[in-house]
Amino acid sequence: MRSALLLSLIGLLAACSTPDTRQPAASTTAGADTVTRLEPMDTSRARATTPQSDTLKTVRQRHVFSAPASPDEFQLTLRGKDVLTGEITFTITDASGQVIFREMLSAADLEASMVYEMKMPTATPAEREAYIRRRMDEFFAERNFRKPALTAKEAYQASGADQATWDDLQKRPDAVGFVYTVGKEDRRRIAYSPRTKQVVQLPGLGS
Repeated sequence: MRSALLLSLIGLLAACSTPDTRQPAASTTAGADTVTRLEPMDTSRARATTPQSDTLKTVRQRHVFSAPASPDEFQLTLRGKDVLTGEITFTITDASGQVIFREMLSAADLEASMVYEMKMPTATPAEREAYIRRRMDEFFAERNFRKPALTAKEAYQASGADQATWDDLQKRPDAVGFVYTVGKEDRRRIAYSPRTKQVVQLPGLGS
């Protein structure tokens, strides 16, 4: 009986002196719990802005221009916070997908000619916006495409295309010119030159 009691006391003392190996595991678990409570990264949420998010209006028109059998795509894209202060990109893309012409315009460039239609001294923002949208819709009207691009009677002017390109276009009755107005009276004219393989400016229309 006394021997059994002695053995029990020895076992109890050994248990008390044994290091508690469970404590580190508890600390590790607490750390893991802290990590899992962090908010996961949201990869499914849409981006606040995209390349198209500020696009206000786009106008497209296909027309023969750089090649007789393959129409090009003429496009106006208005981007910005609002129509009145937006920026307009005018591009021409050929049948292979290559952009052969690009010009940056402002909404004001299309609005300026509104003065010739106004019946009152001022226009409301809504009227101005409607005019810009209408100008865009009519920008690629058929009347703005002309063939030939240059008539035989037109004399060369030393601006825009060089004389060799000018003379070459005058010999091409199937060459197509495109005319558009920027500002109040700046009537611009462009055509595709097979000689230089690029779009060229054709002076001579003026205001």
